[in-house]
Amino acid sequence: MIILKTAAEIEIMAMASKLVAETLEALRREIKAGVTTGELDRLAEEFIRARGGIPAFKGYRNYPKALCTSVNEQVVHGIPSKRVLKDGDIIGLDLGAIVNGFYGDSAVTVGVGTIHSKAAELLRVTEEALYKGIEQAVMGNRLSDISHAIQRHAEAAGFSVVRDFVGHGIGRQLHEEPQIPNYGEPGQGPRLQVGMVLAIEPMINVGDYRVRILEDRWTAVTVDGSLSAHFEHTIAIQPSGPPRILTKL
Repeated sequence: MIILKTAAEIEIMAMASKLVAETLEALRREIKAGVTTGELDRLAEEFIRARGGIPAFKGYRNYPKALCTSVNEQVVHGIPSKRVLKDGDIIGLDLGAIVNGFYGDSAVTVGVGTIHSKAAELLRVTEEALYKGIEQAVMGNRLSDISHAIQRHAEAAGFSVVRDFVGHGIGRQLHEEPQIPNYGEPGQGPRLQVGMVLAIEPMINVGDYRVRILEDRWTAVTVDGSLSAHFEHTIAIQPSGPPRILTKL
């Protein structure tokens, strides 16, 4: 069941989402060679708690950290550790926060120092694909119009779309209905309507779209070792015009 949010509830979600966006921006400024993913996690948790929020991921299904840090071939759900970032790496930062019982969720992928041109293209195209999906998140469209726009843009650039993980509804729970694949034919699924709040999150690979899960039972990596990028925004469907992007500063 898709849970529609009231205007007042969306304003609370906007507060949670703004905190996520501010935290990610603070983390982005810390990304450089020599920093560990564990240090980034500590900074994220401290930043959220200092502003009255609760890290949404910590303890969720026993996930041990506040932040997901996915480096290079890691697609999503990389667990922060003593891993040291190197010049040329790319790192996905996926983060959620709870404010007054409601969730915000967002992700960015950033380069460490000077990155390869193909990595830079991957980051650009993945973020563009996110916004192509967001453009379709308007009253009266079907859910799969979002999915199709993401897939079309990514594949036109020669990249592949991860099938195993999807975007989702969000509200009082981190993951609510509906699921939002990043691929598929247009014109399918429920019609979009006011009150829907969605986390749209393309995960795009340079090589094969398939992934596997490491022994930690969380970290997803590309099967062929190719680079992967992940961008995400929490958005609210509006009565008219484009959606409101809650996690954009």
